[in-house]
Amino acid sequence: MTAAAQALGFTPRTGGSRQLAGTGALLRLALRRDRVMLPVWVLVVVGMVLAMPGSLEQTYGTAAERADAMRSMNANSSMRALYSPVFGDSIGALSAWRIGVYAAILAAVMSLIVVVRHTREEEETGRQEMISAAMVGRRAPLTAALLAAFVANAAVGLLIAGGMAGQGSAGALALGLGVAGTGMVFATMAAIVAQLTESARLAKGLTSGVLGAAYVLKAAGDAGTEDGSSVLTWLSPLGWTQNIRAYAGERWWVLLLIAAAIVAQGAVAYNLAGRRDVGMSFLPTRPGPAKGGLGTAGSLAWRLQRGSVLGWTLGFLASGVVFGGMVEGAADIVGDNENTRDVIERMGGQSGLTDAFLATMVGLLGMVASLYVVASVLRLHGEETSQRAEPVLANAVGRLRWAGGHLVIAFGGAVLLMLVGGLALALGYGKDLGPILGACLVQVAAIWALGGLAVLLVGAFPRAAVGAWAAAGICLAIGWIGPALDLPQVALDISPFSHLPKLPGATAPAWGPVLALLTLACALTTTGLAALHRRDLTT
Repeated sequence: MTAAAQALGFTPRTGGSRQLAGTGALLRLALRRDRVMLPVWVLVVVGMVLAMPGSLEQTYGTAAERADAMRSMNANSSMRALYSPVFGDSIGALSAWRIGVYAAILAAVMSLIVVVRHTREEEETGRQEMISAAMVGRRAPLTAALLAAFVANAAVGLLIAGGMAGQGSAGALALGLGVAGTGMVFATMAAIVAQLTESARLAKGLTSGVLGAAYVLKAAGDAGTEDGSSVLTWLSPLGWTQNIRAYAGERWWVLLLIAAAIVAQGAVAYNLAGRRDVGMSFLPTRPGPAKGGLGTAGSLAWRLQRGSVLGWTLGFLASGVVFGGMVEGAADIVGDNENTRDVIERMGGQSGLTDAFLATMVGLLGMVASLYVVASVLRLHGEETSQRAEPVLANAVGRLRWAGGHLVIAFGGAVLLMLVGGLALALGYGKDLGPILGACLVQVAAIWALGGLAVLLVGAFPRAAVGAWAAAGICLAIGWIGPALDLPQVALDISPFSHLPKLPGATAPAWGPVLALLTLACALTTTGLAALHRRDLTT
């Protein structure tokens, strides 16, 4: 047994337990490595859910207002597609409608990251091969990864059930089980994909693609029916989550579908894990051409990130059309509810309800685009830690040229996304192409500021590079639910998006904050590149 294995606490196993030998030690190691990431994910998911009842009580203070909101939401196909049909008019039912599916999506993202991190990523970096030199069962790493995901999802489910119990214990339990169960569905799905691919990045991308397809199926099904009975809705695990109908006559039997999916996918993953060697996959990477055609660092960066750019572009195209289709019905959705009107105007400005709603949708596109720019910048860190950057830099390629190729894709791609999103938004709305495109381009200043922060972390503080995700997530949370929770302005001002003019519609836009954010983005990027140029790689 190696010294590293002894330090981790591995002991020899014999007999039938050999396949799972070392699972406990690997689970402890996984939880220790994720001791910061997992609690943050759990608190974000649970916090979003528990904050919703208070917000809705302020917005819809009477039973009559809640009943009117339920009718207007269900009558609007775009709103049904964006969220889901409303199955009840209680505060609990409206909370489950407003945040249940999105909490399940976040739980799914958390789960797939955890499983891929502790399976395929360990093999890709070579750490799993070292650990497997000890008495570690063939299926122990997969078991430990799934157990780590289970611990996180169990915490989410228990905290949601406990925190929402004041609205009704049965509904709280149903909502908690639905969110946690969806997380485990995608954990086992990620376990399958991790056996099929050789790349952790590809495994995360494919599983995220399945999650996106599940949302599209649910949205398409919900747009066509008001009761969630569409075949398309039932083909989506997210559709199962909403059809549990927490606080609206719970359908407990739907949980059996979720449990069956978890067991079936887990069985497939375990079968595949036992039939391959460490580091191998069932879908090996296709070899490149005998003669390379990539002559510059920029062309290499484009080759590595073109799939991501295409996927994000298609997503913004679809989202823009959906958001645009909702604009005409904004007045009908809000009705005479002053609290709802105030929330929209806090998010989108005071320039009339339609313009405020457009500004809100534009701001949402900008905040989501910040996730793209962070992911794209952090590809630099991934190339460095996986030691793929060293062969490139060993040739006549300087660090700044290498980094610049990726940053052009990151910052230029953000502009492309906002242009595509603005074009699709105007297409769905049917007018105001110029003002909407201008409003979308203004968002680039805040997006680039977050991208500059990611460059600074990668260049100067590479071990803290993951903090760029936290910054983008905080900005998204502030912009998404901050106005609904009536957060003070000092809290809203943490996000750079809060300083941008609310366009379209503002009569006298303040351009000073836009220029300040662009200057900040340049300063952060320059400082980060200078630090990257000076320091040693992988340190």
